[in-house]
Amino acid sequence: MVGPNSPVLLVVVFLVGVALVIWCVEIFIEAVAQSAVSLGVSGFFLAVVLAGIDLENAVLGVTAAVAELPGLAIGTVFGESLFVLTVAVGLAGLVVPFRMDVPRIYLVLLVLAPVPAFALSLGGEIDFLGGAALVGLFLPVLAFVYWHERRTETTYLLSDEVQDVIGLEAEAGAKAVADGDRTRRERKMNLDFDLDLDEFVPSLEERSGRFALVVAVLAVVGMTIGSGLTVYSAEGIFVALGISGLAFGATVLSFIASLEELALTVEPVRQQRPELAVGNVVGSTVFYMTANVGLIAFLQPIATDGDVLTVHWPFFAICLLLVTATLVRGRVTRLSGIVLIGCYVAYWFVNYL
Repeated sequence: MVGPNSPVLLVVVFLVGVALVIWCVEIFIEAVAQSAVSLGVSGFFLAVVLAGIDLENAVLGVTAAVAELPGLAIGTVFGESLFVLTVAVGLAGLVVPFRMDVPRIYLVLLVLAPVPAFALSLGGEIDFLGGAALVGLFLPVLAFVYWHERRTETTYLLSDEVQDVIGLEAEAGAKAVADGDRTRRERKMNLDFDLDLDEFVPSLEERSGRFALVVAVLAVVGMTIGSGLTVYSAEGIFVALGISGLAFGATVLSFIASLEELALTVEPVRQQRPELAVGNVVGSTVFYMTANVGLIAFLQPIATDGDVLTVHWPFFAICLLLVTATLVRGRVTRLSGIVLIGCYVAYWFVNYL
């Protein structure tokens, strides 16, 4: 008999959620690139805002806090943060090793964003006031990123495709744009790793930038719904195994909930748009360690002693510094990917010692 909690139905819902996430990621990438061309806003900034703000993780954390399960809530924050830094970046390096000359200001932002939450954690608890302060910190950080890009008028943070289109338009107008599109198609055909999903993604080339931006927002909503379906079904499966609390949130629940983060980091690299991947990593880390932790603490004080200080913060700090050092070098290699994924495996192991 197939009921609401039937294992068969839960597996079907899980697969539907995964498929929805992957499809929406493809649409998101196409929409971000088109929006950046038409609106004159960098793909990096749009990735930070639209991909970095992880609505699904926020909903999980807030729900757990309302249910007076702050340990589960903070576990998802650390688990997803570490997943993005290790598995997502590591797998991207394994699939398609890539080079990037990341502006130092964004690397500084990546390292400094968790400092306020860590400082508050040293007191043994993040309370209502600390949570409010962390939430209030998030918007000024986004405003700074936007201001910095508008002030410097950098082209680095635009995707390769956007740079090509802008340059070609300046030289030869519509004909050059067509040439750029042909170059892009040829580049995609030469990729070693192809998910063959492009044919299912609607083209936005003839649409306005505002329309493409709306599509990007809808794609984020779709990713959130798909991830929510995945988490719901996975939670039903794994709760039956008796896994709960901080370790459950930091490992099983956050792993399942992070599927969209994996796609948002690996897929842009595969499509030779690594700045979108880095934008997702920076945006996610900033969001997790400011607004996400803040919302949880705002609703329910978070105890930060015990494993939070002895396991989760040390692992997070080590992985954050490894990723930052890799980006400083400007190369994410397969060896880097193996090391980062190994750190995540060790994190799981330590959680269940």
